[in-house]
Amino acid sequence: MVALLAAFTRIEHVNDDRPLTRLDMLRFARRVVEHQAARQLALMDRWIADEERREAERQRRLAARQAAPDWLIERALNGRGAVYVHVGGCTGAGSRARGAGREQAVQALTEGGITPCPLCRPDTVLGILE
Repeated sequence: MVALLAAFTRIEHVNDDRPLTRLDMLRFARRVVEHQAARQLALMDRWIADEERREAERQRRLAARQAAPDWLIERALNGRGAVYVHVGGCTGAGSRARGAGREQAVQALTEGGITPCPLCRPDTVLGILE
């Protein structure tokens, strides 16, 4: 506050119309503090908005992860046949993998002759012995 008043008294020499009063200096100091507070509040508002965006994205990712199917069947490049059966959420599942039910996954592994993913081992999870 003392530094503000000192800065304000230097302005007195520029404005020679009338001498500055203590009240003038206090009003000047209030305007400076008000301006600084407004800048700090704007900064806090940006931080809050950024954190709200991060939290919303985290919630979207969590919801998407929870909505993932339990089993995936990955189609071949030509789209006709299947190449792998995966446990839902397997990192080895490609973009051609589609959700499947338990019965579908069991049937694909037993009757369909589709290979189980070597990473997530859906045959072990399903209890299918080769």
